Amino acid sequence: MSLIGTELKTVWNVLRASKPQRKFSLEEIRVKNFRGIKDLRVVLQSPVSVLAGANGCGKTTVLLAAACAYRPAGAASMALTPAKLFPAFTDRLRGVLSDHLGEAEFAYYYVNDGQRLSMTWRRSKTWNRSFMGHRGAKQPTRQVYLRTLANLTSPSEVRGVLRLVRKNYLSEAIEPGTLSFSDRILPQRYRQVSVISAEGRDILFAEVKNNDEARYSEFHMSAGERTILRISKDVSNLQDALVLIDEVESGLHPYTQQQLMLELQRLALRQRLQIIVASHSPVVLDSVPPEGRLFLDRDEQTLDVKMLPPHRDIFQKALYGQSREQLSILCEDDVAEGTLLGVLDVLQPRLQLRPEDFQIGRNTGIDEFPAHIRALGKFRLLASFIFVLDGDARDREEKLRGIAEGYGHDFRPLFLPGDGPPERWIWEALKLRPNGYENYLGMSSGDIEEQMRVIEQVMEGSLATESPAKQMVDALARQLNRSVVDLARVVGRQEAESGGYEVADLVRGLEERIGLWRELQ
Repeated sequence: MSLIGTELKTVWNVLRASKPQRKFSLEEIRVKNFRGIKDLRVVLQSPVSVLAGANGCGKTTVLLAAACAYRPAGAASMALTPAKLFPAFTDRLRGVLSDHLGEAEFAYYYVNDGQRLSMTWRRSKTWNRSFMGHRGAKQPTRQVYLRTLANLTSPSEVRGVLRLVRKNYLSEAIEPGTLSFSDRILPQRYRQVSVISAEGRDILFAEVKNNDEARYSEFHMSAGERTILRISKDVSNLQDALVLIDEVESGLHPYTQQQLMLELQRLALRQRLQIIVASHSPVVLDSVPPEGRLFLDRDEQTLDVKMLPPHRDIFQKALYGQSREQLSILCEDDVAEGTLLGVLDVLQPRLQLRPEDFQIGRNTGIDEFPAHIRALGKFRLLASFIFVLDGDARDREEKLRGIAEGYGHDFRPLFLPGDGPPERWIWEALKLRPNGYENYLGMSSGDIEEQMRVIEQVMEGSLATESPAKQMVDALARQLNRSVVDLARVVGRQEAESGGYEVADLVRGLEERIGLWRELQ
């Protein structure tokens, strides 16, 4: 692991530990009936979060909705409202070309000064606040910093800034301490950076150390330099604030993106900031903890936006181009993953397959597989995935194949052995041939049989339902001082190696799919 990768993981752990002690936190945002979003729930588990997803999936909408959660203190108290951030165009002459906003709603759930609060913005003819039945409640006050993508490229904007120096303007040097954030990211060091302002507009002017000729305004800065300096100036002195940045990676080299995210998280830790950024960058995604990676997806059929569960790095890598040379295998849970790893232990030397050639994703219920197929189908990534379902999901195959056909893909899932959950197959395989596991488990076949007999008696011998099988395998794993996943891997490996109990179809299917995947490389 790189040095910066180690630093990131260290910061993640400290941020996780700090979250319960934070007095101010936006915990959840819900967007309903707005911009094609029927009902989107975004849960913010990490103090620093990244909104990711394809174009048009609602990242900026969620970011701007978050900006409306608080009433900023001071003169800007009414600046961040849905009416300001989501203005409506109305054709007053003909009344034909008008934005349709409908009965929109933004709901928020907070921890505010240690107390749990909630608030809703609702729109009928105008936007109005309510507090979910809490009398006397008020919108929480908090500093909010919002930065959307903006460059000095618009001709009218350039003309407006150039007019600054023709009038009375103010020039103020930025405090050196405020630039310590940018100093840790940008390669150049500044003698001074000033803000020139007038009539609500401003422009930065930089002077580089040890180079009298390197004096230039924002017009001559790279997009990345402008971004870092602006964020440094605006965010470095905030305390307990909500920081929102759209397209945070714009104009930045991948290494600089990583360094920026590291420094933002350090700042979040030191100054108790909550930071939400929107990004298309896999580097930015990798720079926050897994629970801070928020994936939005718009369903092609319903056009509704949903938040994908936060635990699937396998999708992050596929959708953001990080696993083009890897075979991705998706299964339902950690026991299924253990079983597959056992089978792959046998296939790797046989097929000259390296561990880095494949990745396994899990913790996904069978009901979520249709959404997975649609998400991957949109980006033509189904050929790089093997879906492995539990044995009791065979009746879902026809439906899943029909969904994949809509994307021009001949979808053929594989199934774990047996006709039930993997724990049932594991139990039955051990019971059928305990002598084959003596060396693997460090116990005689008689002792294995005795342990299983006692557990069955406790469970009244019930193997007919899913729950007893899981409980029995869990009890046996504890008796063996192993985890259930480790036991699943042992059984998967032994049965695949011996051509044993009901595993032949899975072995043959994996060999075939791996061969097809290699042909595509």
